Amino acid sequence: MESEQTQDAINSDTGWAGISNARFSELLASIYQGPMESVPWAGALELIRRYLNANYVTLTLRPAANQRRGLIVGASEAGPSLPGEASYNDYFYSVDPFVGLPADRVVTAEEVFGDTGWLASELYKQFLQPADVRHILGADLRTESSVECRFRICRSHAAPRFNARDRGFCAMLLPHLRRAVELHFRLDVVESERTLYANTIDRMQVGMLTLDAEGAIIKSNRVAENILAEGNGLRVAHGRVEATDARENRWLQRLVRHAVVGHFGSAAPIVEALPIARARGKPRLGVLVRTIPLSEWSEDNKHRPAVALFLRDPDRNPEGEQETLRKLFDLTPAETSLAVMLTHGLTLEEAAEESSISKNTARTHLRAIFSKTGVTRQATLVRVLLGTAIPVG
Repeated sequence: MESEQTQDAINSDTGWAGISNARFSELLASIYQGPMESVPWAGALELIRRYLNANYVTLTLRPAANQRRGLIVGASEAGPSLPGEASYNDYFYSVDPFVGLPADRVVTAEEVFGDTGWLASELYKQFLQPADVRHILGADLRTESSVECRFRICRSHAAPRFNARDRGFCAMLLPHLRRAVELHFRLDVVESERTLYANTIDRMQVGMLTLDAEGAIIKSNRVAENILAEGNGLRVAHGRVEATDARENRWLQRLVRHAVVGHFGSAAPIVEALPIARARGKPRLGVLVRTIPLSEWSEDNKHRPAVALFLRDPDRNPEGEQETLRKLFDLTPAETSLAVMLTHGLTLEEAAEESSISKNTARTHLRAIFSKTGVTRQATLVRVLLGTAIPVG
């Protein structure tokens, strides 16, 4: 009876691949944490390496190809750095026969090529043998978004071959690795899009701040930080945005509160604009207050983004504005300079004086700009230039 109870205790704490439930739970947590690590899956791959007594464990997220370096993350006895990665990406990937494995199936190199074929391969003789790699266990993963990656575990010449328990252990990991890689792919796409939009907003010289449900600043871009640092019209006080004018500040704070109510769904989301006066003869700032609504499945967290503030300073011109106009309409440098001045509100006479050219020369440039943009009136030209010359690079 006592023997049966002892065996039941062992079975309840140990999977059929020989790993305890506690260690397997730790490993799974590390796998799903992997997409959020600075070096993805560095922790999980090290745990796998130690458990399987391997000298290298790698996950190839982007296979090397002509004119494109591969991206390999891994763990080794020396740490997360992988000796020989550069030479593999430069050449040895092209002679690696252990690729194109059946999807989601764990196999060894000996199974695929036999001992003789594997040891005779150029990859083994020139790359793996000098790195003390004799045995390789691997699987190729394919996610629902068609992401393909390679999972490889390597052992030294002194280590034993991979056995059925090792393969069973890896087979248990594959579904979790596949899901984690899919999560990494989707997060990477979202981050790429976020970076693109953020850079575009920056180049357009639009300040952007996100506030939480209590009105505290969560994040700000470079333009917003510069505007707030001037303290002219807007400032930061106790981690919140304030207008320097008391009446305008009451108006701003009321709009922020209304936006927060819309964030929680107690009222309709708002998009409201207000002008903010500045001292020292500066034109007014434009401020747009916008609700960031919760999605249907958003968790309840008062520190998540609830309100967006967009700040526009008329004195700040979009970056790359001249180059964008020049390329869009095939303007000369002189024509581009004149066109930009007109979009900034200068008259033709003022632009000529600013450029140190005669009014007749300015008129000649203007006629050329009309011809290239297909308009015949200066007001229409300004509207066309402002509507198309958005620097998004």
